[in-house]
Amino acid sequence: MPNTTKQALEASLKNMMLKKPLDKITIHDLTSDCGISRMAFYYHFKDIYDLVEWACVEDARRALQGKKTYDTWLEGMVQIFEAVLENKPFILNAYRCISRDQIERFLFQITYDLIRGVVEEKAAGTGIAEEDKTFIADFYKYSFVGIMLDWIRRGMKDDYRKIAEKMNLTLHGNIANSIRNFTNGIRE
Repeated sequence: MPNTTKQALEASLKNMMLKKPLDKITIHDLTSDCGISRMAFYYHFKDIYDLVEWACVEDARRALQGKKTYDTWLEGMVQIFEAVLENKPFILNAYRCISRDQIERFLFQITYDLIRGVVEEKAAGTGIAEEDKTFIADFYKYSFVGIMLDWIRRGMKDDYRKIAEKMNLTLHGNIANSIRNFTNGIRE
């Protein structure tokens, strides 16, 4: 069963990252710990960074199950923060060892589905173009990821619930307003 191997590699990586930096962990370390061959690793992942990305996306996917609607998106955001905080040593280690572009890509992938779900819900029946829905989701995704990266950079010390609540206050009604503006052709 492929997910069992992936999950074993994820658990091994997270455990090793508690003891040493990501850039000091080898595929040999992981495969030896899991009792699998190098070929088994490469069957699932192209490299360790691919495994890191998969682990981050899987953690977020589990956190966001059922939280992609307008009424639940704040809870989804809080759960993304909680998933990151729950994996703090892993995330901080990855943040220090891999490029900001890679971290951004992970976070973009995680948050886009949440925000896109809200945009889709609010855009139902409006006739808004697909490219405009994508633009709106991207706009809010970049905002969220920037705030999340600042929080990670500061060591995840700030109260994420307060951050999420401030985001909620800032965004309240704005996605629907953006959709309305695009639908009505307001391009001022």
